[in-house]
Amino acid sequence: MTELHVHLDGSLRKETAIALAKEKGTKITSLTVDEDCDSLETYLECFRLPLSLLQEAPVIERAVRELAEDLLADGVNRAEIRFAPYSFCAKDLSPKEAVDAARRGARAAMAAHKGLKIALILCCMRGQEEAPFVGRVREELTGEKANFRLIDLIEEEMDDVVKAADLAGAEALFPTGRYIELFRYAKRKGVPFTIHAGEGAGAKSVWAALETGTGRIGHGVRAIEEALLVDELVRKKITLECCVISNFHTRCFANPIDHPIKRLFDAGVRVTLNTDNRTISDTTMHREIETVQRLFHFTDEEIRRMQAYAEEACF
Repeated sequence: MTELHVHLDGSLRKETAIALAKEKGTKITSLTVDEDCDSLETYLECFRLPLSLLQEAPVIERAVRELAEDLLADGVNRAEIRFAPYSFCAKDLSPKEAVDAARRGARAAMAAHKGLKIALILCCMRGQEEAPFVGRVREELTGEKANFRLIDLIEEEMDDVVKAADLAGAEALFPTGRYIELFRYAKRKGVPFTIHAGEGAGAKSVWAALETGTGRIGHGVRAIEEALLVDELVRKKITLECCVISNFHTRCFANPIDHPIKRLFDAGVRVTLNTDNRTISDTTMHREIETVQRLFHFTDEEIRRMQAYAEEACF
């Protein structure tokens, strides 16, 4: 199987996180949300521990390698793992050192497992221009051009593993429209990209993502709010990286049964299944498949079609 949308910090192996926290004397906080998670804020609290641990190159390398192994055990032999390099620089690491460590982890996993293909997507963060995502203020991690500098780094680092850029973070607080010029810059630089949109904010956010010229959108499910937008996604053959169980936890829709993944699929949108945050949402690709088949009656053939969409959309 192929997975397009999985976050490293949200998928740090639980046993590894607990062991590292004990070793470093770090307080062990919750790593997995309750099934009745009541808000996005509660969900985001679970990132606190993994982010505090992913501040050293050996830990980043180990985390990528272990996530690749966990994906393979779940039947995923091709995956694009994403993370925000700046969020791993709260101590002494530079963004480049964080990227180099992740690349080593990916290559180690692929060397150990024939047929496994791992790529890395590096996330710009909404609000990075105002303050660092985590940690102390460092000049290179903040300011108006911080995310532009990350695009420059991605351009320099692109190879067989480092493949693309993304935009993540608080979508409602920092609207997608603010970042159109950033991704026009990425396009001029020849850096492929995807953009989180249509999860924490509605159709307007998805329209703004489309203005950048992206061919992929992370989540994107609130496009269902406008029929014209759904038609545009179909016409432009935009791939949506859907993460159903994570959407349940962040209360993207009031009730799980309201999730529009099947309506989008039936309308002709190229939707794909992804886990988003394997540890925080306690999910796997097999659980995602079982969930959409149980709740929305996807057939095996429709699951295969979504997998074909994912394979075609890989960077």
